[in-house]
Amino acid sequence: MLPLLYNGQYAIFAIVLFVIIFSLTLHEFGHAYSAKLLGDDTAEKMGRLNLNPMNHIDPMGLLFVVMIGFGYAKPVPVTHRKLKTTWAGAAVAAAGPLMNFLIALIAVNLQAAAYVFDIAALQSDVAQTSLTFLALINILLMLFNLLPIGPLDGHYVMEWLLPKSLKYKYHQWNGKYGTFFFLALVVLSILGVPVFRFLWNAAQTMSGWINFFV
Repeated sequence: MLPLLYNGQYAIFAIVLFVIIFSLTLHEFGHAYSAKLLGDDTAEKMGRLNLNPMNHIDPMGLLFVVMIGFGYAKPVPVTHRKLKTTWAGAAVAAAGPLMNFLIALIAVNLQAAAYVFDIAALQSDVAQTSLTFLALINILLMLFNLLPIGPLDGHYVMEWLLPKSLKYKYHQWNGKYGTFFFLALVVLSILGVPVFRFLWNAAQTMSGWINFFV
């Protein structure tokens, strides 16, 4: 994001920053709300079952987003023994990326609907730019968090999807090496290797797939 400031694109910087804060907040709320529905009130007791960004955004994680283009929010605490079913852990993990998908779905179709139904308020440059970033960043967050490595949501989903014969082996492997691979991706990206270019390109492609007005 720093290049936006260097190039004097202050309005774009503000839009992207707002979108990231909004999207991370909804992502974490998705985890907290699904956990509550499935029997775990830990997040609710810790003040995470709300849409207040102050309760979900990690200041250092947000600073990392600005400085290096990668960051994090405060993880939602989950007490797995309180969950009602064996699949609830995977469902809670998937709820964050699902929330990002829903945001992207709404953003893409609002952007298109602005012209289909001639909604002047959504046709301005600010509105269209905001909706574009809202869609792409949320698809990117969804895809990134579904990677089945390290602390990302995808590893909980993967454990549930695998047969019992492989589940324990994968759990051990990810415990030993998952965080290493996760950090390696981040470091390579910081060093200029286009590790996440594939995810960004995928986000652009997927934004076309979920446009109901095409």
